[in-house]
Formats: sequence, structure tokens, C-alpha cells
Amino acid sequence: MADLAFTDQKDLYYVVDVKTHRLETEFNMPNLTSVERLARFYEDDTNYFVVLMVAYNVVSAVSIHVEKVYFVPIEFLSWDCLTIGALGWGQIQIANANNIVVNHGYSRKKWMLKLCDALFEFYPREIEKVRDRIEYFKKVKKRWEEKQDIWK
Repeated sequence: MADLAFTDQKDLYYVVDVKTHRLETEFNMPNLTSVERLARFYEDDTNYFVVLMVAYNVVSAVSIHVEKVYFVPIEFLSWDCLTIGALGWGQIQIANANNIVVNHGYSRKKWMLKLCDALFEFYPREIEKVRDRIEYFKKVKKRWEEKQDIWK
């Protein structure tokens, strides 16, 4: 779930997911965490899932220039820059690492409710995709059942 973790002096537990983003690239859509894993992790209000994003440019073969650093709990990332990817229960992803929107101090409750709403839209689309895949493979199976076995 994270690259490092620590507990602060107030007994708050932080897991930190470190992401790097080379600014010269056009497409970056990093996975952050599983929706199910985050939901379980956030059952405890003393847990924080934090994203450390370092955006940089390459200066030379041995040098980079750091342009931006984000160190924020995931709930400070706006749903305007996040999406859900189809892996397992669903993966929270940054839709485009060139366009990160931070809402400092945003409510975890509101963010989690928006996550649920996003999933209520996401899962029905996934169900439809699975139905289409089942129909496709029914046709594939029928074609293979009708073929002669060339290895006999």
C-alpha cells in the first residue's frame, strides 16, 4: 500500500506512497491504492494515506531539477484529477500527473462519500464490460467446438 510508514507524536499513523513524475513525458496515470484497501484502512480515523509526488525535469545524465513536490493525504486530492481504474476492486489513479488539483483541508468524510459515488458509477460500467466479454467468449467457444481437432 505504501513505500514508507510512520507514527507521529499524537499516535497518528501515516502510510506514504511515493510517486515520481518526469514532466517531459506526456502520459502519466499512476495507481495510488485499491479502493477496498483504502476503505478498510480508513475505518480507523487515526490512519492517513499520504501521497508524496515529486515532479521533476531531467537536466543531464546525472542531474534532475525538482519542480514541484506534493505531500498530501489522498483526501486532499480533488476528484477532478482522480479516476478509478479496473484492477481488482478498483484502483484510485491520478488521471493525469500533469494536472494535480489539491484541496488543502478537504473533509475526509466528503471525499470518501465522493469515492463511493464514483464507485456507484464505475461498477455498473464494469458489469456491462464483463457481460460483453462473456458474450464474446461464448462465440469463441462455439467456433472452437465446431472446429476439427488438427492434432488427431
